[in-house]
Amino acid sequence: MKPVNYVKFTFLSRSINESFARGAIAAFAAQLDPTVEQLADIKTAVSEAVTNCIVHAYPADVGQIQITAAVYENERLVITITDKGVGIADVEAARQPMFTTGGAERAGLGFAVMESFMDNVKVRSKLGKGTRVTLIKQLHMREHTSRPLFCAA
Repeated sequence: MKPVNYVKFTFLSRSINESFARGAIAAFAAQLDPTVEQLADIKTAVSEAVTNCIVHAYPADVGQIQITAAVYENERLVITITDKGVGIADVEAARQPMFTTGGAERAGLGFAVMESFMDNVKVRSKLGKGTRVTLIKQLHMREHTSRPLFCAA
């Protein structure tokens, strides 16, 4: 199925860009008229995925992060966050709560958080080549009542 709309952008793996990515995806997702809760879920999952790239994919360097987001006719939002960093040695272990390669200051909950807020999370990674995280959220258009913007007397 082809998307009805999509966006693709690339940015550097600097901490300051995490809020940019979160905001850009929230603005893009707004076309589906999500609830405040759905939008917060999407923003949180994107934040976790981007933070993982910043902290783990490029631990001693700055690299590129690419995000693609697509909207489909069935109101499905698919967000893909890709890096070309160090990769994940064991994806299944990395997806377990409390697993981290980021040191004692990291909680190791990134994938668990993503999975709790999205309908589906896919992770593909190759050592030395990078990681691709795909976040999928099924949204349902809210019913709107037709209200006049102003009343004529």
